[in-house]
Amino acid sequence: MRFVNPIPFVRDIAASTAFYRDVLGLSVTADHGPFVMFEGNFTIHDGAALASTVWGDQAETIDVDPFGRRNLLLYFEDDDIDACFARLKDRVPLIHGLNEQPWGQRVFRFYDPDGHAVEIGEPMP
Repeated sequence: MRFVNPIPFVRDIAASTAFYRDVLGLSVTADHGPFVMFEGNFTIHDGAALASTVWGDQAETIDVDPFGRRNLLLYFEDDDIDACFARLKDRVPLIHGLNEQPWGQRVFRFYDPDGHAVEIGEPMP
């Protein structure tokens, strides 16, 4: 067994695809309508469609807005963290700017269109 990838539920698959493709610059490797795969094994899925697939008839009894809770952090790395921050800082709702973490890594964090927290950090040696 091996872990493959997280799949965040999103409210609007087109808006989220545009965000990850056009704002963050990830390449789409496959677009299957209700779910879109990006480079690096990152995938997003239309939340209503996935809830129905996973929970079937019970999907209607589950919290109608389970997306974007503060219980998930999507982590990415960029080799040039300064250029990445400069490119994104005015295009995303920042949680905080570029700063150094206690373990020595520089990161910044922001929200995606569904309120999922996204972190971009410099690679650690």
